[in-house]
Amino acid sequence: MAAELTTHQLIAAHRPTLDQALEAIRTRAYWSPHPEHPKAYGEGGSLDMAAGKAAFDALLGTRLDLGQPGTDDFVGGEVSPYGIELGVEYPHADLDVLLPAMKAGQKAWRDAGAEIRAVVCLEILKRISDRTHEFAHAVMHTSGQAFMMAFQAGGPHAQDRGLEAVAYAYVEQVRTPDTAEWTKPQGKRDPLALTKQFTPVPRGIGLVIGCNTFPTWNGYPGLFASLATGNAVLVKPHPRAVLPLALTVQVARDVLGEAGFDPNLVALAAERPGEGIAKTLATRPEIRIIDYTGSTEFGDWLEANARQAQVYTEKAGVNTVLVESAGDYKGMLSNLAFSLSLYSGQMCTTPQNLLIPRDGIRTDEGPKTFDEVVSDLARSVDGLLGDDARANALLGAIVNPDVKARVEAAAGLGEVALASREIVNPEFPGAVVRTPVVVKLDGAKPDDEAAYMSECFGPVSFAVAVDSAADAVELLRRTIREKGAMTVGAYTTDEEVEQAVQEVCLEEAAQLSLNLVGGVYVNQTAAFSDFHGSGGNPAANSALCDGAFVANRFRVVEVRREA
Repeated sequence: MAAELTTHQLIAAHRPTLDQALEAIRTRAYWSPHPEHPKAYGEGGSLDMAAGKAAFDALLGTRLDLGQPGTDDFVGGEVSPYGIELGVEYPHADLDVLLPAMKAGQKAWRDAGAEIRAVVCLEILKRISDRTHEFAHAVMHTSGQAFMMAFQAGGPHAQDRGLEAVAYAYVEQVRTPDTAEWTKPQGKRDPLALTKQFTPVPRGIGLVIGCNTFPTWNGYPGLFASLATGNAVLVKPHPRAVLPLALTVQVARDVLGEAGFDPNLVALAAERPGEGIAKTLATRPEIRIIDYTGSTEFGDWLEANARQAQVYTEKAGVNTVLVESAGDYKGMLSNLAFSLSLYSGQMCTTPQNLLIPRDGIRTDEGPKTFDEVVSDLARSVDGLLGDDARANALLGAIVNPDVKARVEAAAGLGEVALASREIVNPEFPGAVVRTPVVVKLDGAKPDDEAAYMSECFGPVSFAVAVDSAADAVELLRRTIREKGAMTVGAYTTDEEVEQAVQEVCLEEAAQLSLNLVGGVYVNQTAAFSDFHGSGGNPAANSALCDGAFVANRFRVVEVRREA
């Protein structure tokens, strides 16, 4: 295939962005090449909001033929959490045909080298960025995120995470030089001299198993980390969230072909309703890398059974916020209310357990009893979500019936401090929208422990009464160690308590946010600066993104010759 994108063009267009990304991961300072504001995308042109919505609407009811080898059927069935049938059909693959075709292009991709692979990946991301409005609607109508969140988290933030993975992949591959001249003195004899060549080689085909809630944000790191390190990538989306990743595969295949590489280096594996192909794919010998986001149960199964592959999992945990004292009581309540409400708590980083001393806390407004803290938090959530239009914009829609069932069952677990209410979305009457529920539990009661020590994914939180700050710290430690945590938060004005919480998080490898009262929330992380997960507790065996996330996706092979 004749290349339409030359090496020179790609390097000239994207090397400056790659260099800025490399500097950003070195300094951890704020940086993003992808604007968060919708109006930054071609207002009045082909990239603006109206054009993006029109492009999404044009996809509905169509067949997305990607031109993949081994297509034996077309499958679909996605229904938006907002009540719309998407009606898009995707290629269903005969794996015995598709997987060998994917491997065929790896040699040329390997030989291209780290820089070329990186700039090709950046061209893919650039084209996705140009279609951010279209992708936002695709994410919204598969995940249930409200539009602005789908736009930001599913667009620029996801693209940032993909670019971050490319930057880390590049760093790890160029750590070893391409060649070296090796000379060892031998005294009076001639020295020993060798020329050595070092080549990063891919492990094989990477499998990305997508999630329902954040198909692009959670999918892009693994996809681009594997592709940038020379591997072909097979994308297996969640059956309820195929469209965003199918569009991603389509863009990637177009760019690879135009750059002179085999488009089959990236392919889609859609499934028939109820087919459940993830286990079949995960244990195929051709699959050498797996990226998975989802339930702990299946993540544990992958780690135990996909023995031929390097497995990266982000599973689930019980995220905890310890409330010992507050220097800005109103700011704390406002921050927590937003954290509990955002996307109906359907984030792996949303706080679940709020550990509060039963004798109350010290605040800048005077002492507050346990009941007062919980009641004030409930009022803060009510105030935030009191206007239905604002509530819909924050909550989005409940992503599946299991979440709805958990919200309804939570009221039977203890005293309800904040009841969940149903909200109607006038634009999408079919959407299931629920406000958060907060239930009071006693940390000393075994029956209550069964509730708060289990993950309850969705807009459900437990205010857990503990005997003291020391007890809260020990319960925090046990929760992280036994159940894992993607995030930990703490509010305290006591230096000793702060140090104790920090020590627990260092020892148990959990990411900690202290005394957040402004516009940064415990359930949000920024690419190039924050680490999402640590890989050091049961919630995830990897972090987004660090050197460990990319370095084992390739190996370095050495060829030695006599000089």
